[in-house]
Amino acid sequence: MTALSMPTTPIPVPRLFSFIAGNTGPWRMESSTAIAGQPIAAAPCIDVVAGAGTIPVGASWLLRGITSNERYVERAEKTTLVSKQEGLGRAQATCAALIPIRKTAAWWALTQDERRQIFEAQSQHTQIGLKYLPAVARRLHHCRDLGPDEPFDFLTWFEFAPADEAAFEDLLHALRASPEWNYIDREVDIRLRLAAD
Repeated sequence: MTALSMPTTPIPVPRLFSFIAGNTGPWRMESSTAIAGQPIAAAPCIDVVAGAGTIPVGASWLLRGITSNERYVERAEKTTLVSKQEGLGRAQATCAALIPIRKTAAWWALTQDERRQIFEAQSQHTQIGLKYLPAVARRLHHCRDLGPDEPFDFLTWFEFAPADEAAFEDLLHALRASPEWNYIDREVDIRLRLAAD
């Protein structure tokens, strides 16, 4: 078999990510604010690691989540999202936010179609987000899929340029004013800035 005919193995795309708050990492923590429920400890830095991660000596905490399929969007919405959004790691996106969220038992008692009704028909979650693309990039991580001991249901990681900080605040204000947020019982807003080399 020649080199040209050898089968290739695709490089796996990581799905599990760990967010480690401690003394090292490229993202400097500027604030940690409890929006609902218990706060989370502040730390000098956050490191975002593909994989399970471990808590280094002196670290404050570690949160884990996995990326997954889009659970509440319809095909037309997904197509529009994909056409407008940009990836993480853009050079100009030196601001970030990590927003861990836990939803109430009442939310999880609803069926998938009932949650979709609240998420999109009532709250227009996707439509709100579309207004801020491509300026604000995001990646959603599901924590419940990892087991019952995770302190949050979702971890949302946002990246944006300093010039788009006001737009990001508008995005959060619109989402938090929606009916979906009646089902949030814990939310922490952690703001970060990329450390200078």
